[in-house]
Amino acid sequence: MATLPRDLATRMAGRRKPDDGYVRETFTLPREKARVKARDFLTRYPKAGYMSAVESWRELPGGDIEFTMRRLRSAD
Repeated sequence: MATLPRDLATRMAGRRKPDDGYVRETFTLPREKARVKARDFLTRYPKAGYMSAVESWRELPGGDIEFTMRRLRSAD
């Protein structure tokens, strides 16, 4: 039986340390809105201070993009 992307994502999420210092937010948006959301996130939480990044992304069958952004809780 083939592994479905959702199953793989669930297994991968289970491997993360529950408290690795990062806050994660997952979004599902049309491609253009996903780009805007990711840019806004990186503007609000700059990589230099928060180690922000797009942690994962994938295109869903309907064309929407599911992606997870991560950042440190605080840059203090």
